[in-house]
Amino acid sequence: MLRTRTLILGIAAVVILGGGALVAVGMSGDGEGGPGVPSLSGVFGGSPSPTASPTPTGPSPEELRKQKRAKQVKALDAALKKYSATVPEFSVAVLDRKTGETYAYRGSEKYETASVVKVQVLACLLLTAQGKERDLTSDELALAKRMIRASDNDATTALFGRLGSASGVGRCNKRLGLTETKVSGAWGLTRTTVRDQVKLLGELVDTKGPLDSGSRKLAFSLMSTVQQDQDWGVPAAAETGEAFTVKNGWLSRSTEGGRWIINSVGRLTGDDVDVSIAVLSHNNATMPSGITVVEKTAKLTRQYLKY
Repeated sequence: MLRTRTLILGIAAVVILGGGALVAVGMSGDGEGGPGVPSLSGVFGGSPSPTASPTPTGPSPEELRKQKRAKQVKALDAALKKYSATVPEFSVAVLDRKTGETYAYRGSEKYETASVVKVQVLACLLLTAQGKERDLTSDELALAKRMIRASDNDATTALFGRLGSASGVGRCNKRLGLTETKVSGAWGLTRTTVRDQVKLLGELVDTKGPLDSGSRKLAFSLMSTVQQDQDWGVPAAAETGEAFTVKNGWLSRSTEGGRWIINSVGRLTGDDVDVSIAVLSHNNATMPSGITVVEKTAKLTRQYLKY
């Protein structure tokens, strides 16, 4: 009888202890198996669930674009420096209207303009007519056509005088934002920089600039229809199907032993291109060799800046 009582008490203790253990486990909280189901991590002492790694960060699209541009500029600088060691002195600037960026190589160096100053005279003529709230007269228009399309010097001299010569054209320069250009009484000896020249080209097409739509349209019409013998220079950088405007300058300088000033300014436009380019050079042995320098330089800007 004693043995039976002892056995019953032992079994009861096991049940009570086991139930207590189960209750303890059940009160430990909802686990992965739901209410009342033991959590495996609680039972086995596992580590907490891993958290997601932070998303890697990198350069923004704008930063990547700037990095790409910096590499292009560095490569072009090197290419132009190498080329300049083999030819007479030149400078070049490029204004990309799509990006608003300007590139310049030796951008602050001043050169005599020769006939590229005729673009400046045209802009001043248009601004002056606008100020009087009128169109160009038939005589002014005829002179402007000869000045730009045929690079006629007599027509330029006539317009230059009507505008007030150096002081008159100089006043127009302030409205055009040309801060590095000094107009000469002998208009072809006006001194300028490539930076000022691409700025002037930009003003000829800027819808928010000082020239109204009629003036911009006329400037484009004249500079896109120069005589065939004068479409060298900047147009050499144009690709098939692209349009261009251009005004060139050339002058044999007695002060440089008869060597040549060769300059070219203009704009290239196409489906994905809108750039203005200015190349100024001097001390060229011949006109043809100077044209080669100007055209090679314009082409190099396109090759490295990828416009």
